[in-house]
Amino acid sequence: MKSAEITTNRKALRDFHILERFEAGIELYGTEIKSIRAGFANLTNAFARVENGEAWLYDADIRAYTHASHEQHVPKRKRKLLLHKVEIQKLFAASALEGQTLVALDLHWKNRCVKVALGIAKGKVAHDKRADLKAKATKRETDREVARFNKRNS
Repeated sequence: MKSAEITTNRKALRDFHILERFEAGIELYGTEIKSIRAGFANLTNAFARVENGEAWLYDADIRAYTHASHEQHVPKRKRKLLLHKVEIQKLFAASALEGQTLVALDLHWKNRCVKVALGIAKGKVAHDKRADLKAKATKRETDREVARFNKRNS
């Protein structure tokens, strides 16, 4: 079954070079799942850490579900990530390096389960961001010209 994207951390893709990607399961409460289905998830500023041999997701904002009964979850609580031990060790080794961090890239559905894509990331410097913006602008211009050419010649 294909995965369907729930939300993306566009800020992470702008501010970091993504060196490697991982997919992890995430431990959620029922009200969190219902809130995600309603579209109330936000990954801006979300990151992961490895502590005591377990991976945790911080600052992922899943707003409270409005139609919940008496039990409600905390919107920005830390959530346990479900990974194999080898993957956790790899993430720990990568995040221990100077200048590298674990960033949440997106939330998506996979076989009726919510998964989070993690990236081992290295921060961009201002000139890297400018170069990316320039490359994006040139790509947009060339795509526009190609489309215009194809429209005239078809």
